[in-house]
Amino acid sequence: MAGDSEAQPGDRGEKAGVLRQPFLIGVSGGTASGKSSVCEKIMELLGQNKIDHHQRQVAILSQDSFYKVLTPEQKAKAGKGQFNFDHPDAFDNELIMQTLRQIMQGKTVNIPVYDFVTHSRKEEFITVYPADVVLFEGILMFYSQEIRDLFQMKLFVDTDPDTRLSRRVLRDISERGRELEQVLAQYITFVKPAFEEFCLPVSDVPNSQQVAINLIVQHIQDILNGGLSKHHNGCINGHSTHRQRRTSESSSRPH
Repeated sequence: MAGDSEAQPGDRGEKAGVLRQPFLIGVSGGTASGKSSVCEKIMELLGQNKIDHHQRQVAILSQDSFYKVLTPEQKAKAGKGQFNFDHPDAFDNELIMQTLRQIMQGKTVNIPVYDFVTHSRKEEFITVYPADVVLFEGILMFYSQEIRDLFQMKLFVDTDPDTRLSRRVLRDISERGRELEQVLAQYITFVKPAFEEFCLPVSDVPNSQQVAINLIVQHIQDILNGGLSKHHNGCINGHSTHRQRRTSESSSRPH
């Protein structure tokens, strides 16, 4: 994996006035492609999932947390499956940028919690403490160039469309209380067209390479050990072809 050299991540914590510059990794891909599963697998292989949140060197954020607060009219449409949650305008990009800037400054941030059943933000927040590496996953993580340019590594989870649809159907019915007809109608009307218009065109990140999770994990481990810190772009594939390497991402809780 090749790229431009950058400054190494700073020391742990917000201490002695030392700016902690984390390594930002963007993870994108279509709905239910396995983005969150890839991030969780990376955390597991690094042993970070067993560490207290205050001490973790790697943190995960999801674009799903940054859906805009809906008006009563929009919420009514959402309840009928008639609101487009896959459009760039559905996300609070201003809050995403604000959060990323605070993370880059080594600050502790409070992340909103979105309720997909009621289509609203909950009152509580998730606190994310300063980390050396931050994984930020979402369907449209690379759509905004302003946000995209902040990532020092970009990963695209490429998974077969039929697999993604089947995962989404199972998830929306079991976890979000949706009816099959509504899930399919929403997919055909909003999800698939939005993927083709907003997500897929920016999936071919510059100098992209097909890489497996274990290679990404090794690279992050090198960063945590202070050995590497570079701009990199990659493509993680949820299925295998003659040109692509299979990843070890699981199908649990895809987004």
